[in-house]
Amino acid sequence: MLSLLPLLAADLPDDGGNAITKITHDFGINVPGILAQMVSFTIVAYVLWRFAFKPVMVTLDERQKKIASGLQYAEDMKAKLEAAQQATQAQVREAQQQAQQIVAEAQKAAKELSEKLQQEAVEKSNGILVKAQEAIELEKKKMFAEARTEIARLVVATTQRVLAKELSEADRTRYNESAARELTNV
Repeated sequence: MLSLLPLLAADLPDDGGNAITKITHDFGINVPGILAQMVSFTIVAYVLWRFAFKPVMVTLDERQKKIASGLQYAEDMKAKLEAAQQATQAQVREAQQQAQQIVAEAQKAAKELSEKLQQEAVEKSNGILVKAQEAIELEKKKMFAEARTEIARLVVATTQRVLAKELSEADRTRYNESAARELTNV
């Protein structure tokens, strides 16, 4: 408005300032009041800007930053949670695979142990059978040897009785030895 006044004054004849006074009086403009209002408005605008709007704007900026950092933190946590869930799932899968492998190894070991024990039992039973057969064979040979000895003794005794009257002592001894050799070789 002040910039308009000099233009209006330039169009008017120079009466020594009466023209400006006349215009301001015709329009009801109170120049000192307007100037005082403009100074007051400027002071109020500065005070409001300095002590009201600026702190409010700073607070709003801080809140926006906090909200943005909170959203970023939430996104980061969401990404970390997803990564942790994937890691957990991978660990669970790995643990399941290890458990299956351990079970398979345990089953294999149990089967091998069972087969080993079964083989040992078969070997022991075969060993017992072999020992029993050897014992039976030994006992059989022992019985045959005892039977031969007894039969040879009986033959010799019988032969001595039968031949005691007809053979000489030297013939009898030779005949007994020959009979004993033949019986032991059979």
